[in-house]
Amino acid sequence: MNPQSKEPTPITWQSLPGWIQKTLKADRYYYKPNYQTLSLKRFQSLLKPNLDNPIFLIGSPRSGTTFLGDCLSVLPEVSYHHEPVATKAAARYIYESNWSFEQSQRFYRSFYGLLLQVYFDGHLRFAEKTPRNALIIPFLKEAFPQAQFIHIIRDGRDAALSHSKKPWLQAATANSGRREPGGYLYGPYARFWVEPDRREEFETTSDIHRCIWNWRVFNEQALQAAEALASQQYIQIRYEALVSNPDEVGQTILDFLKISNDHSRRLFSKAMSQAKSDSVGNWRKEVSTNELNQIYAEAGYLLQQLEYLESSSFNASETSLPRV
Repeated sequence: MNPQSKEPTPITWQSLPGWIQKTLKADRYYYKPNYQTLSLKRFQSLLKPNLDNPIFLIGSPRSGTTFLGDCLSVLPEVSYHHEPVATKAAARYIYESNWSFEQSQRFYRSFYGLLLQVYFDGHLRFAEKTPRNALIIPFLKEAFPQAQFIHIIRDGRDAALSHSKKPWLQAATANSGRREPGGYLYGPYARFWVEPDRREEFETTSDIHRCIWNWRVFNEQALQAAEALASQQYIQIRYEALVSNPDEVGQTILDFLKISNDHSRRLFSKAMSQAKSDSVGNWRKEVSTNELNQIYAEAGYLLQQLEYLESSSFNASETSLPRV
């Protein structure tokens, strides 16, 4: 592949060994061992890892998914994996319907199973957090019928501000040659989820506009898909509630996951207690009026729907963008 190509390395039989290597290397960096005694059940699970009821933590970038994922990683019942590289890259093939369901399911189950096998975790519940999963929930629901989805939502103004400070979509990183794990070059380049007729606009607008665009698309898609999920499959968590009342939110999550072990609940509560609330409302101090206008033009209706924005602050009729 041309090293400066905007597109990631295609997933093919020839490139598959490279994707496996990158996935395992990245996972070793983030994986936190769940120390448990060896048992016959653990050895048996090497042949058939448990993928019956995985946990998918979904949300747009910079919405608290990393923190909440780290909290899930302390649970003895869970084998947690931070954004598996290969499946992160594969999301675009599913989103664009380039792969059949059977091919997609086989790919995801193979990589998830591999990650469980590598750590002798096949007897545990698989969990991962990849923001792009918010775009393919219908596929994940069909591929893993008993999966549970934890959707964390953050005020888009704060999420976009935080995201804009990272290099992934910044115009200033266009010539860095660096790539994010899913394969896309850093910079203002349109990703697969950008509307085809707006790609040029995406690549020439401001950083914060690109980031609120990302927030809108990911949450819009997740909310639409959630309508088809049963109550025992989907829970919505607000970032602001998590950082202001982590114990209560934590208990809600544990109840949703049906984790009743007292030791597990104490571990999770302790991890959740590390939440910091100083990241709430920073947009009021750092986002300019012009940037706010861009945010409201792109995603004001969704901010309003999610009750982050009063109706008097935004006129939904002023934009013709699609609604949830």
